[in-house]
Amino acid sequence: MKQYDVVIIGGGPAGLAAAVSARDNGVERILILERDKELGGILNQCIHNGFGLHTFKEELTGPEYADRFAQQVYDRKIAYKLNTMVMDISKDKRVTAMNREDGLFEIQAKSIILAMGCRERSRGALNIPGYRPAGIYSAGTAQRLVNIEGFMPGREVVILGSGDIGLIMARRMTLEGAKVKVVAELMPYSGGLKRNIVQCLNDYHIPLKLSHTVVDIKGKERLEAVTIAQVDDKGKPIKGTEEEYTCDTLLLSVGLIPENELSVSMGVQMNKITSGPIVNESLETNVNGVFACGNVLHVHDLVDFVSEEAKVAGKNAAHYVLNTLPEEETKEIVLKPENGVRYTVPSTIRPSRMGETLTVRFRVANVYKNHWISVYYDGERVAHRKRQILAPGEMEQVILKKTEFKKYPDLKEITIKLEEE
Repeated sequence: MKQYDVVIIGGGPAGLAAAVSARDNGVERILILERDKELGGILNQCIHNGFGLHTFKEELTGPEYADRFAQQVYDRKIAYKLNTMVMDISKDKRVTAMNREDGLFEIQAKSIILAMGCRERSRGALNIPGYRPAGIYSAGTAQRLVNIEGFMPGREVVILGSGDIGLIMARRMTLEGAKVKVVAELMPYSGGLKRNIVQCLNDYHIPLKLSHTVVDIKGKERLEAVTIAQVDDKGKPIKGTEEEYTCDTLLLSVGLIPENELSVSMGVQMNKITSGPIVNESLETNVNGVFACGNVLHVHDLVDFVSEEAKVAGKNAAHYVLNTLPEEETKEIVLKPENGVRYTVPSTIRPSRMGETLTVRFRVANVYKNHWISVYYDGERVAHRKRQILAPGEMEQVILKKTEFKKYPDLKEITIKLEEE
């Protein structure tokens, strides 16, 4: 059985950045396991621009951004296996995987970085009535068909859900000559970035109907029409508000779910809100030496933040393997989300193991106007920042400083919440 210091599950933006970071922090035996035929993950099909503004200070397409990190992997001669499916990870960090060249094989790792990304929610999770005709795709599948396979799914399109992929595909289908009739969103706010609503819908005069959902699908062999209706505050369709749109394609952009089947099977504790692992300041899970980063941890809106987070995971995995971590103290500070803050990543902090600063990322539960993001140390407010608008589609963050903790030697709980004053 081959032995590696760090095994990274997933060769997308998170896995690549984590591998580079682990190598730059002194680890030699690194292996990336990727199930697709090339490195880069989902970015290979994201041919639109808008990537890399934070990381490289320039605007890149998805494949360009992925290639920058892939080149860093090649330059450092980091080993990787493509077309390789990981079947199981045991609690003692033994990885079972398979591919055509090696068949079924096992690898023993000292440390594992989970970077499997996320998947789209399917039609089966939506309970839409009607037959199952051809022409219903997830937005990501349609994106792959158009951008990689060179195949147009249809010509008259309705999109359900206003996640970023759905918004981007509204523009992409329009540019390819399709007619996008409407984007319907169940919630009273969009799930995507504001800039994508402006650039992908408003600029192309595509209507966005909030508090609407698909209530019926017509067509047996091929999709012929969909009916959308307004919903009340409980998400139930309101009778008399139905509108029918003839179409041959329905794209679903109704949320992303972190790919955590492997994590659960190896005993990693999960956060019910994010559907990702619960991690500490080092992005380490409850299983020693197992780290998580990127969309497998919580769904990000910008890939630059994925790479930033992955660098932290790679660095800490390297310190774990090389046994160069500061001596662990028993003290652990709990991060508590309240008043509109849905969750925080990380969930706990060990001050001795954090760097000089720690970025805590979170999402809010609703759209809030003129609210303050407040940070409390054991009930005492220590930070207070006003935001004109906060929305679930955009990730927020606060930066904690290690020097501040020294003023609170008995600190047990940090609360992050929204306040109106």
